[in-house]
Amino acid sequence: MADITRRLGRRHLRGAPTAHIRHHRGTKLLHDGPGLSFWFRALTAAISEVPVDDRELAMTFHARTSDFQDVSVQATVTYRISDPAMAAARLDFSIDPDSGAWRAAPLEQLGTLLTETAQQHALDVLSRTPLSAALVDGVTAVRERIAQGLAGEPRLPATGIEVVAVRVMALRPEPEVERALRTPAREQIQQEADRATYERRAVAVERERAIAENELASQIELARREEQLVDQRGTNARREAEEHAAADAVRAEAEAARTVRLAEAEATRSVRLARAEAEGAREVGEARAQAQAAWLRVHADVDVATLHALTGTRLAENLPRIDSLTVSPDVLTGLLAKLGHQEQA
Repeated sequence: MADITRRLGRRHLRGAPTAHIRHHRGTKLLHDGPGLSFWFRALTAAISEVPVDDRELAMTFHARTSDFQDVSVQATVTYRISDPAMAAARLDFSIDPDSGAWRAAPLEQLGTLLTETAQQHALDVLSRTPLSAALVDGVTAVRERIAQGLAGEPRLPATGIEVVAVRVMALRPEPEVERALRTPAREQIQQEADRATYERRAVAVERERAIAENELASQIELARREEQLVDQRGTNARREAEEHAAADAVRAEAEAARTVRLAEAEATRSVRLARAEAEGAREVGEARAQAQAAWLRVHADVDVATLHALTGTRLAENLPRIDSLTVSPDVLTGLLAKLGHQEQA
């Protein structure tokens, strides 16, 4: 929609780049082109605004196949107005000079024309096609037929319209028919799923059996290796015991030999020690005998009094220490009497 403003009783129009403006004053064309901007008088101006951008027209219509089944078709037609002057001459694209809005509904007229033309060609192709074929290849067939029909429609070029593209999004039967058609496919899919499940279970059972057999074989091999390990351990233990016994025997023989050598050395040393002790005792006895003989020879010539004195001295040397001595009168009298007799003698 054009942007129209008021200034001092005049109007100013500013169009969009995608809108073709045609400004007439009487029979004279003053402005013609897209994206124009100009001043005009509302009382004498006749302005048309024709969109020249690509526009999409969504359409939905019902058709019937050759086997009398109703289907719905969803399609989209992309078009543009390639000749704005011709379109403005064939359709009412005039705008209000005050608001810039279209006075009529030209795009709705174009939509009706395109929809009816496309529907006519779609009905033509679907009426000769059974439902099963329409559901399989109907989208492509309908799209091609609509594109060919719109391209060959004489009213569209005469109105300045160019069809850019045709798309058919869906072709659907009635809900009851669609459910009925889905049932065999669902059953087949379910059967395939069940068969896949059974096959998967069979494969799983086979794999479990193979795993169990592998585990059993592994256990048997492990038991066999354990038996070999036990035998080897027994052999190693016997060999170790024999080696220990041989080592103990060698050690015992060495210890016995060492004990014998020590005993022989000890016996030899004892014999030598006994001989040395006997020799020493003999020598000591001889020395003592010689000393005793010398002592007797020395005392043989000494008088009795001297011997008594020496005896007393030796006795005194062997007596314990006497700290105090108490002499009674009786003892003193006896000693004095003995000394008197000795002097007299």
